[in-house]
Amino acid sequence: MEQTILEISAQIRDIMVRNGKTVSTAESCTGGQIAALLTSVSGSSDYFQGGLTAYQNSVKTGFLGVSQQDIDTYDVVSRQVAEQMVRGACRMFGTDYALSSTGYAEGGNGTIPSGTIWIAWGSENDVHSRRLTDDNGRNENTRNAAESALRAFIDYIRKEP
Repeated sequence: MEQTILEISAQIRDIMVRNGKTVSTAESCTGGQIAALLTSVSGSSDYFQGGLTAYQNSVKTGFLGVSQQDIDTYDVVSRQVAEQMVRGACRMFGTDYALSSTGYAEGGNGTIPSGTIWIAWGSENDVHSRRLTDDNGRNENTRNAAESALRAFIDYIRKEP
């Protein structure tokens, strides 16, 4: 039976606290939903340092250090940008880990279709990412992305030494 997202949030808390680790978020299209899920359990202040909703490219480049050249070359909705957002959040908040999202929750851009969302997770030196492509409307797309990021992150930290 698949775990609920609340159970996953609690397990993330338990692993982070037990290992003395910290986490932050850098979100675009999910608008803070990843951070909300991480902080939905008691005790999250023991490991969650903060989150940045970086909706505008200038915030991604100015605060997170995302390369404008990569945005221009690959698009803001790309693996490269999502992974740079993780690294930038780790630096900005001084955390061991971070999670990020960037995507077209609806509308697309003519080249990249609606529902395309990149999520990324990891540490400054070990970042992983995944592209989501289901298009079930804005709210479902962002909810799915936030939950997918937590599911990927729990799998990642369970494997960490």
